[in-house]
This record gives sequence, C-alpha cells and structure tokens, in this order.
Amino acid sequence: MTAVADATGTTTGTARSPRIPRAVRNGFSTWSGILVIVALWELIGRIFTLQWLPPFTEVAVQLGELFADGVIQPHLVASFRSLAIGFAISLVVGLGVGVLMGLSSRVFTALDIYVNAMLFVPALTFAPILFAAFGLSDTTRVAVVILYAVFIIIINTAAGIRDVDDPLIDMAASFGASRWQTVVKVIIPSAVPLILAGIRLGTGRAVKGMINGEMFIALIGLGGLAARFGDESDFPSVWAMAVFIMIIAVALNEIVSWAEKRLTSWYA
Repeated sequence: MTAVADATGTTTGTARSPRIPRAVRNGFSTWSGILVIVALWELIGRIFTLQWLPPFTEVAVQLGELFADGVIQPHLVASFRSLAIGFAISLVVGLGVGVLMGLSSRVFTALDIYVNAMLFVPALTFAPILFAAFGLSDTTRVAVVILYAVFIIIINTAAGIRDVDDPLIDMAASFGASRWQTVVKVIIPSAVPLILAGIRLGTGRAVKGMINGEMFIALIGLGGLAARFGDESDFPSVWAMAVFIMIIAVALNEIVSWAEKRLTSWYA
C-alpha cells in the first residue's frame, strides 16, 4: 500500500492496489491453458503432417462446415433426446434408491454390493442383452445412459446421507424433531454437497454413455456420426465431432457446477 498526501504534505490515507476478482483469474487460467493446447495442436499438425492429426484450424473449419451443411443438427436432437430421458430417469432412480440406502441399514446392506459391482462393470457388457431386448431403438440408447449414470448417483447420495454427523441428528432429537423432520431439515440438507457431486459425476458419465451407446449399438446420433466418419477415415470430421462432444460435456458440467455452487453457498 502507498501513502497518499494532499497539497500540504499531510498524509490523507492509503491507496490499495486493485484486486483482480477470483472468477477473472480462474477464467484467465482456464483460457490460457486452452490456448496453449490449441497452439501445440496446431503446431504439431503443421510440422508433422500426420493423417490422423490434422491441424486445429482445419478441424475448426470442418466443424463449421458440418453445421453449415446441416449434418450435425438432426443427430444432435436425437442424442440430446436420449440423454435427457436417460439422465432424468437416472436422477429419479438414483436419488430415490440412494436416499433409501442412506436411511436404512437393511436396504444398504442388501443393495450396496450390487450397486458397487454395477458401477465398475463396463456398461457396454450388457449391449448384446439390450440389443436383443430392444433392438436398434431409442430404448436401447436410453438404457445405456441409465447404466452409465445411475449407480454413481446412488453411491454418492447414500454416502452423503450416511455421513451426516451424529451430533446434528442428536441435536434435532433433543429439540423434539420427528424422524421425518430430522430427515427433511437436517439429514438431506447436510448431504446436499455430496449428492450434487454425484449428480455432476453422473452428468459426465451420462454423456459418455450416450456417445458409446450410439457408436457401438445404435449407430445414430452424434456417436453414430463420429463412428461413420471413422469408418471413412475422415479424420478432420472425427476430430471435429470429438471437439464438439467435449464442448457439450464441458458446458453441461459448468451448468451443474453453477447449480452446485448456488445450492451449497450456505455450506462452509
């Protein structure tokens, strides 16, 4: 800090150096990292002229042309439909089962081993079963999204509820709170940060499930379009689809993170 003097030489106060807001600093760091990666990508693509790694500018131009020609839009609608339905079902089932497992030791003991097993088993293992049951339909793609997302939501929800501090529950009981009031006003609010973390992880897994289901089962949507470009060895288009899918995943993650910060701003 620097002292500030008036015309008579009397010190009147101090001048504080301006502080850069944290959001601005974080945004600068994020975009700096992205620019470095893009620059390296462009440089490597130009120097080595690899068929499978075109320069970033070529990929960006190709992505713009795919949009301009109307190639992506129909597949984007199909993908988002299966993602929205699958993730909505995952939220309802995941939160419901997770709350039951968190509140009831019997339910937790009965389901925990199976939920954890399903989390680690690759969802595409069930692809032949889903294909035999539902064929190349929207139901198959929705089912894959659910298999990818629901179990991480269940686990985090149950863990958040079971990890609530016992003194909080005891204090609620000492004030005459009923079991229902304790659950609604103490247990669930205290578990919100971990529950929302599970939802954020589930969002990323849902996008992965959407793409994998489309690439390896249904061959439609964004994943199917990427698979088609791969079969044609159209690498600029493949990278364009990869970049676009990453943009979608980052955007969805930012939305969930924003909601998480708003809902947990009271929790410190």
